[in-house]
Amino acid sequence: MRGSIKKVFPGGNTSEGFFSYYRYLLEKGTKRVFVIKGGPGVGKSTLMKKIGQKMLEFGYNVEFHHCSSDNNSLDGIAILEAGIVMVDGTAPHIVDPKYPGGLDEIINMGEFWDVDAMQTNMDRIIASTNEVSRLFARAYRFLGSSKALADNIIAMYQQCMNFAAVNKVTGILDKVLLDNTYLPEAYDSLGNERHLFSCAYTPEGFVDFTDSILNDIRRVYYIKGPMGTGKSTLMKKIAASAVEKGLDVEIYHTPLVPQKMGSVVIKSLGFAITSSDKFQEKNYETINLNQYLDKGMIAGYEREIQSDTRLMEELISKGIANIRKAKDEHDSLEQYYVPHMNFAAAEEKYEEILSRILGIAESSVTAASARIYN
Repeated sequence: MRGSIKKVFPGGNTSEGFFSYYRYLLEKGTKRVFVIKGGPGVGKSTLMKKIGQKMLEFGYNVEFHHCSSDNNSLDGIAILEAGIVMVDGTAPHIVDPKYPGGLDEIINMGEFWDVDAMQTNMDRIIASTNEVSRLFARAYRFLGSSKALADNIIAMYQQCMNFAAVNKVTGILDKVLLDNTYLPEAYDSLGNERHLFSCAYTPEGFVDFTDSILNDIRRVYYIKGPMGTGKSTLMKKIAASAVEKGLDVEIYHTPLVPQKMGSVVIKSLGFAITSSDKFQEKNYETINLNQYLDKGMIAGYEREIQSDTRLMEELISKGIANIRKAKDEHDSLEQYYVPHMNFAAAEEKYEEILSRILGIAESSVTAASARIYN
């Protein structure tokens, strides 16, 4: 049976610049981490896609970790049952092995370059690389400015909210967790947190993978309300409570403010909370925080909210436009690498890595089966 795909973003283009949750690609049960190095166009994403697709064919579930700066490319894959991770280790990710030769190893795709031939384009490579950096810096300044407008909007909504009522909602959801935590050993130790992005600002605009993440979750609670009504705070409290109960929690963050939460998933309970608009209709229950707004008070701020929202959205659009330009320039940069790449040698490397990964995966599954049998 073919495995299933989950799509996420391990890093994001945010109001704070490029923000990374790469260390959470896979922490629990990791058996092997492959860190792939090499410049643009050397086949890092292609290698990971091919490995991921082949593992799906063998029946393994695979997470595809997409690149927020080119959402059709991959920054990593995680084969959860096997405890295997592959990750792009080049800028801006800069993932280096913690335990080289033990848990981690480097795959250097740069060894398949004709370095001497590339020297003829050195000035162009430097100029193009600097232009990509300039465009991203420009994009991040626009996103940073949009955050200031978001803060204005949040402040107005916060003044009009009955947060005591929101706390009661949090208590109800916490009771749902308590009633569904059947295993007594769940309280023996704290649960694990895993942080990633479910959505991102990309060259193609705002991309949301929440439907992929929540595909197998039975009970999805959709939290409705504008920014400032307490959605992220509610999720933060539920996540903390679940961890205290010994439950493992997946936390997915929002792109503008990377500390804020957009979804919390507790897979062992088939339970999730999300503010993704993809679940406005497709949910177990909607929790509408708008009902706790002082309608008369918020009406007094309506013109300011509308004005600040337009400015915020315009600044985000300008940020995305510069991310798109950076991607176009990065594509141009690849032309200086691709003609000088030995792809036949890279294909041999792919076959070697695939064989090793299958061996690790089979050993992991056999060991897990033995533990269950015993």
